[in-house]
This record gives sequence, C-alpha cells and structure tokens, in this order.
Amino acid sequence: MANEVAKIYSDIAELLNLARAKAYHTVNSIMVETYWKIGQRIVEEEQGGASRAEYGAKLIENLSKYLTDTFGKGFSEANLKNMRQFYLTYPEFDTQCVANLSWTNIRTIIRIDNKQERDYYLKEAAEQNWTSRQLERNIKSGYYHRLLSTQAGVNNTEKCLPAVIDTKEFIKDPYVLEFLDLPENTEGKESVLESALINNLQKFLLELGKGFSFVARQFRISTETDHFYADLVFYNYLLKCFVVIDLKTTKLSHADIGQMDMYVRMFDELKRGADDNPTIGIIFCTDKSETMVKYSVLQESQQIFASKYKTVLPTEEELADMIQKENIKLLYLKDK
Repeated sequence: MANEVAKIYSDIAELLNLARAKAYHTVNSIMVETYWKIGQRIVEEEQGGASRAEYGAKLIENLSKYLTDTFGKGFSEANLKNMRQFYLTYPEFDTQCVANLSWTNIRTIIRIDNKQERDYYLKEAAEQNWTSRQLERNIKSGYYHRLLSTQAGVNNTEKCLPAVIDTKEFIKDPYVLEFLDLPENTEGKESVLESALINNLQKFLLELGKGFSFVARQFRISTETDHFYADLVFYNYLLKCFVVIDLKTTKLSHADIGQMDMYVRMFDELKRGADDNPTIGIIFCTDKSETMVKYSVLQESQQIFASKYKTVLPTEEELADMIQKENIKLLYLKDK
C-alpha cells in the first residue's frame, strides 16, 4: 500500500514539473518575442527605421522611465538598448532558434560582431540547451574558432536547420580544460590528467561537445597474444561510433600517431558493431608540428586527429591568433 501511495505522489509531482517546464518555456518564448517587437518599435520611431538618430538616446531614456513606473524592473536604458540591438541583429524573428533561448543568452549572443560566429552560438545554444554560464564559457574559450580550425572552411551556420553531420564538426583544436585546475606544464603526468578528467567528467563532456557519452577509462583491447589499454573511450550517438582518446603530456610524436592508428584499427575490428560507423581516435597533446601533421596519416584521415589541449582559458591574443589562422585558411581555400 505504501508503495502505491508513493507511486501516486511521484506521478503527480512529475506531472506538475512537466507543466511548470512547459509554462516557463511558453512564457519565455512570448517575452523574447515581445522584447524583439519593442526593439522593432524603437527602431521604427528613430527616423523611419534608421539605425541611429540624434534623439534616439532621449527616446530610450524617457521610455525607460515610463515602462519602469508602469511595469517595474526589467526596462532599464541598457535593457531597452539590448532590445533595440536584438531587432537590428535579427530583423526577422526566427521562432525555431531565437524563441527557444533565454533573454540572458540572447543578450550575450548579439554582442558578437562576426555574423557566422553569432549564428553558430544561436543555433548551438538553442539545440543543446546551454545555460548562460555555459554559453559565456564557450565564447570566452573560443569554442567556435577551435571547431572551425579543424573544418577546412566547412560552414553550416548560415541557417538554424540541422546540418549534414561531418566528423570534423565534432573535433576541436585546441581543447580547453581550465576546469581541471592543473598547471600548464603536465609533462610526465598522464595519470594525473586522466584522473582529473574523470573527476570532472560532466564538464569534460560539455567541452567535448554534443553527442558524447562516457564508456570507460583504461579500456582493455585484447588480441590472442597481447593486451592494450586505451586511456579514455566514449561513444558519440550522433556520429554513431566509438571515440578513443589517448592522453599525452608532451609534444605529438610519430609513435603517438602509430599507436592511435593501431587502436582505431583494433576497435573497428574487435568492438565496432554492425550499425556503427568507423571509430574515431583523438590524440590529446601539448603541442604538435604542422610538418608532422602534413606528412602523416593525420593529413587526410577522417578517423585520426591530433588536438592540443590547454589547462587555462586562452588569452585575447591567443583568440585573435586563432581567428587570424582561420582567416588565412579560408583565403587559401578560396584561392584553390
């Protein structure tokens, strides 16, 4: 009898939680669209839609006082300017993308100057349900630029529609692991790095990106005569394949590439299911030679990747360097 009563309580509590979540989502969507319409009305008033007007600041100042007196908090001059910028940034309201985001996330995204980068964060934050903290962290860590560095110019961020899945859309370079609270120099401490990643698995999964689920650490692969141990193994349900990660606390070497090539081949032969796609291997290293990458299997491989990792957030100079390298790569591809 007690179990039946507990089940009733649990079922009703679940119904209420679902109803509240739906109500919050509905209210949020309505408010976001309302803020967009307020921004539209402000812009229309500014000399027939011109982006700047001499009396624009005065209009917002007076409007802020009126709305605050009438409706209370939430209508500061800064927030009204955000609504105005929201409309200017997205003159067409896209329910599929924009309405699914919190106003806090939208305010963060519209501050990004680059349109492609802005559209990427809009799409991913909506699809992956990023919190405002996750979004800010990803922007600060150069999430978009780190992904783009592996894609050779591939860009699917123009629309908020599902893109054709490409392996390189899931690989970053570098990975940023500032949440581990480890020193920059971890040479000779692979086990320390591995343990820190396991202890911060949820944050590591967020850094890896969408679709990853943890399988095991020190995963044993056995042949008739030998046993081998892969540092970390994940499965990506979007790519539908195993992802093997090998941790190195030194610069990438030929031996590291050979070892990963062996792991990938063994996983494909011994662990890969009938419906699985080919295994992906990622070597985490502190540095790598572009010459080695160019003249090794890494150059053309769709299965093996080498990515640097950092244990601190990139500086503004490092982010600028990422963007510069990305632009050079795009120019090179256009010339070809």
